[in-house]
Amino acid sequence: MIYYENLFNSNKKFVEEFRIKFNDVLNSGWFILGNEVKNFENEFASMHNVKHCVGVASGLDALTISLLASGIPEGSEVLVPSNTYIATILSILHAKMKPVLVEPDIKTYNIDPNKIEEKISSKTKAIMIVHLYGKSCEMDPIVELFKKYNLVLIEDCAQSHGAKYKGKLTGTFGDFGAFSFYPTKNLGALGDAGAVISNNDEYADRLIKFRNYGSSKKYYNELVGFNSRLDEIQAALLSVKLKYLDEINNHKRKLAKIYLENLKDDFIKPVVDENYFDVYHIFNIRHNKRDQLKEYLLTHKIQTEIHYPVPPHKQQAMQGIIFGEYPISEEIHNTTLSLPCSFGHSEEEIYRVVEVMNKF
Repeated sequence: MIYYENLFNSNKKFVEEFRIKFNDVLNSGWFILGNEVKNFENEFASMHNVKHCVGVASGLDALTISLLASGIPEGSEVLVPSNTYIATILSILHAKMKPVLVEPDIKTYNIDPNKIEEKISSKTKAIMIVHLYGKSCEMDPIVELFKKYNLVLIEDCAQSHGAKYKGKLTGTFGDFGAFSFYPTKNLGALGDAGAVISNNDEYADRLIKFRNYGSSKKYYNELVGFNSRLDEIQAALLSVKLKYLDEINNHKRKLAKIYLENLKDDFIKPVVDENYFDVYHIFNIRHNKRDQLKEYLLTHKIQTEIHYPVPPHKQQAMQGIIFGEYPISEEIHNTTLSLPCSFGHSEEEIYRVVEVMNKF
């Protein structure tokens, strides 16, 4: 069986270093907001050439706390792509704001810059873009718009660790870059974890307070905060893997190249453009007979996933909250299929997937 993802295989290279780091944390006797968190925050901020990184408990918290730290009022409208993972929209709702969905570009699956301005109203206070599947959004027109309308720009970078637009890393274009380190991410922890990067001192100060009960001094609470702290052990393990992020991304790009160069044109493949450095957190194709293709591959012992089978506006939880029709989003959700493409996969396995797919 070629599994979609085997996290043991993907982490095998790091096991010995993990053990050393785990013992270091265990022997330190300090398990919450200690040196490992500080070290990882410094390393991650340095990688992005930004002033601040604040570790939090998850990608969802990274987004929610970013919205709250921005200082925009409750009830504000936040523009968000209509085909994102539900967590992006949940963060807006948890912050007591209103999600306004914008359709994606059918070629890139990212928010369509040409459709943003028509959704901006007097209540719009922020844009929350998503660098989906490991491809950066088209940032030049987005940056122009958020400056023109004086909006807060939050980048959901849960799937874009190390991805670039015109040589610039995702997460560094706006006010906040929110990251998830869920285990399947290119930079994945061994549990839930997240972080926010920012160049704004005031925002960073609020982020630090919001993640820790609204407090910057123990037992003195300035904000209505959360318990959302990056765990010491997860921070230690992330520091190990951060050293290998380029290697992980390059491996996934090599596997993606096999798909791109060898899959038949029956499959709609990801677009490639010299302005984008894609890291293929997810390698997706689209096909009108997606469900049959998925079943066919499974009969040939190839496991795939669907990211995502149900668009946000069709989710039961969003009924009475999100209104309108989003046909481009539905087209993507109905036809997309994610193929094996992890650090734990070999080139031989990917050639096998190609061979089977081309016979479909």
